[in-house]
Amino acid sequence: AASMFLRLLSDVRWRAANPRWRRSTCSRRSTSSTAEPPSVPLPAQAQVVICGGGIMGTSVAYHLSKMGWKDIVLLEQGRLAAGTTRFCAGIVSTARHVSIELKMADYSNKLYQQLEQETGVKTGYVKTGSISLAQTQDRLISLKRIASSLSVMGIPCEIITPKQVAQLHPLINIHDLVGAMYVPEDALVSSANVSLALATAASRNGVQIHERTSVSHVSIQKGCVAGVETDRGQIQCQYFVNCAGQWAYELGHSGEEPVNIPLHACEHFYLLTHPLKEPLASNLPTIVDPDGRIYIRNWQGGILSGGFEKNPKPLFTEGRNQLEIQHLQEDWDHFEPLLSALLRRMPDLEALQIMQLVNCPESFTPDMRCIMGESPTVRGYFVLAGMNSAGISYGGGAGKYLAEWMVNGYPSENVWPLDLKRFGSLQSSRTFLRHRVMEVMPLMCDLKVPRWDFQTGRQLRTSPLYDRLDAQGARWMEKHGFERVKYFVPPGKDLLDLDQRKTFYKPDWFDIVGSEVKCCKEAVCVIDMSSFTKFEISSTGDQALESLQYLFSNDLDVPVGHVVHTGMLNEKGGYENDCSIARLSKRSFFMISPTDQQVHCWAWLKNRLPDDSNLTMEDVTWKYTALNLIGPRAVDVLSELSYAPITPDHFPSLFCKEMSVGYANGIRVMSITHTGEPGFMLYIPIEYALHVYNEVMNMGQKYGIRNAGYYALRSLRIEKFFAFWGQDLDAFTTPMECGREFQVKLEKGMQFLGQEALMEQKQNGVYKRFTMFILEDHDTDMDLWPWWGEPIFRNGRYVGKTTSSAYSYTLERHVCLGFVQHFDEKTGAQLVVTTDFINQGEYEIDIAGQRFQAKAKLYPFSSLFTQRRRKDEVELSGYQRE
Repeated sequence: AASMFLRLLSDVRWRAANPRWRRSTCSRRSTSSTAEPPSVPLPAQAQVVICGGGIMGTSVAYHLSKMGWKDIVLLEQGRLAAGTTRFCAGIVSTARHVSIELKMADYSNKLYQQLEQETGVKTGYVKTGSISLAQTQDRLISLKRIASSLSVMGIPCEIITPKQVAQLHPLINIHDLVGAMYVPEDALVSSANVSLALATAASRNGVQIHERTSVSHVSIQKGCVAGVETDRGQIQCQYFVNCAGQWAYELGHSGEEPVNIPLHACEHFYLLTHPLKEPLASNLPTIVDPDGRIYIRNWQGGILSGGFEKNPKPLFTEGRNQLEIQHLQEDWDHFEPLLSALLRRMPDLEALQIMQLVNCPESFTPDMRCIMGESPTVRGYFVLAGMNSAGISYGGGAGKYLAEWMVNGYPSENVWPLDLKRFGSLQSSRTFLRHRVMEVMPLMCDLKVPRWDFQTGRQLRTSPLYDRLDAQGARWMEKHGFERVKYFVPPGKDLLDLDQRKTFYKPDWFDIVGSEVKCCKEAVCVIDMSSFTKFEISSTGDQALESLQYLFSNDLDVPVGHVVHTGMLNEKGGYENDCSIARLSKRSFFMISPTDQQVHCWAWLKNRLPDDSNLTMEDVTWKYTALNLIGPRAVDVLSELSYAPITPDHFPSLFCKEMSVGYANGIRVMSITHTGEPGFMLYIPIEYALHVYNEVMNMGQKYGIRNAGYYALRSLRIEKFFAFWGQDLDAFTTPMECGREFQVKLEKGMQFLGQEALMEQKQNGVYKRFTMFILEDHDTDMDLWPWWGEPIFRNGRYVGKTTSSAYSYTLERHVCLGFVQHFDEKTGAQLVVTTDFINQGEYEIDIAGQRFQAKAKLYPFSSLFTQRRRKDEVELSGYQRE
């Protein structure tokens, strides 16, 4: 019986069915053979070498060949599709929280549907649909949020009752359900056969496929891929794609220049049964029961059921010790909680005969999102790995986006949430990965309410003030491995209760953050923002200025001491980075960027700055602690500490000056707060950080000073209509689309990257506009809150999604930021978005299926609202534009 399963998921069946895949035992290669026998020598050179013959490697090869690249070699250390792909459960599901993952899964589903017709290889594609169950109201809310995203993407789905679940799948026990989500177009496939179909098509397009060929390391010259060393010889190449699955980490570290690919494998269990007396129909919907931590699908008239246990078992911590993944040991004691959940959900299975418990490895990443993109340290080295048990769902779409990235220089969608460069080297510690994946695997099923935080791998990067702030009640979150304060719990509050109660509704920290915001507006607050990425760029001559003038959209040829807000744009005018640059001297610049830009921005600049020994760039993130002094009394605190005039005449807006604060010298003080509120950023050499902080807090006592966190900052910046990179801005958003024309100097006397695209937009108009929405009929206490990703409707038609939102304690209403698009009602084509189009519409924001009226604005409120006003006193249309 066990061999039946292995023949189903391994390559035995398709090799028998497809003679071209049979391995030739003679030295002469059959003309119908796609995978070449070992006797055929490797080519001496190729444009692209792909390592890994699973779903990811074959998908990349397929899409590259479809886009016209033919000189491609795919290497597999064992047999095609004999790794994790072979054991994949074969469930293609589009129900995803992250927009880009949803799009990848939707594309994969459509690709697999026509793949058999295109290639002649049977893929086992059956459109069964899927039902995601909810045992709690919070889970149902989570499903409703996903359903809203699926619906506006054109993917059929509906929220159904428990009785409807029983009608669709009669064997399911519904007594503990409160509802479910039904996605009728989800499907099942044979994962190995899909991979082989992709390989067949790629081979017909000229891709060479070599099995039984191991890559030992990648050769690098001058920071670029030069070739690969294998156990059968060397291949010179321009591009290398690491699709090695669970071995991607070791392969990345085996090269002359290490490439960090943070993933780790865990054992993954699922059960196979013999057919039922009345075999299950092949089109019976797949069941996903996240509260029970299990999934259930039809398999040859019986069932296949697995899950994500609370106590996962990491494996293969060192070395690529297996050519192919063999069947790992059964562990019934470990699987027992999942088996119990299965029998509760399908009680009629108790008399069913079990065929086998399958144990196979799955790779997981530190943030539960897959890894794709180009290495920040080696040009031409691309990665696609770490699928977090969703490889078959993402395979088609992920391969497509990576192929576009390689051919065009960028993918067709914003893939930043999946970009390898979102990680730093610190996430590649084996101990960190082992501990983090033990948390990540259970989280696959855990309810993820807004702003939840990982618990493992914490306190890795901290400010010198960490202990001082922690002792004062700081509650922490993590960004790019750096600990940042969310808010400060006042004395007497139940800290444990506050941390454990999480919800989609009004959170327990609401009043705490409100008091911090009030202090920022009426007195003075301190926020530790040391996690900001900080670079210094300097030269012996004008090289620094000339290079930065080309790479940034604003004019940086400003007097020494001035600070410039600017975008670092790509060729299409999109934001690769949004930053502030201070001119320290005629030949030296200080660049401040978002926390998660540390790797991405460094790589972007390194690849584009001229190779000139007179031009230097240094990452000084760790050298400076950053304190944000926000509020109308910030000027009083700073003037008393520095004994220097801080009036607007002496210290105008967007100005930078080195000052003494207390006993400490060399403090870089900037008149900027990133919130629209008055105040200063202090960049302090780390050895002075504690001294300066203590001085600021002591001096500020008489002005009502207090600590504040990033939640207060978020509320302040959103009500001031400030866009943040990574949330609102991305590589597909231009300054013209988000009201930042003032940060672009089209006529600054020299060409800059993205200039042509911006000039074209200025002449022809834009196809989306960044817009501010104030919810009008939303009850903050009783209604679900908007967080991000909610669909926006104009006159009843979908026009975009929110990118960030926060409660405005000033307006006493929720504020959402997002992009509005204009689609032709008949053709669906994108049209230019004008100011009139924005202003003349009636808007609604969809929060988990419930729509709330909203007022749209293209400009922030000009008043600082120094005193709070009641909702009924705030006439939203009555304020002047800034």
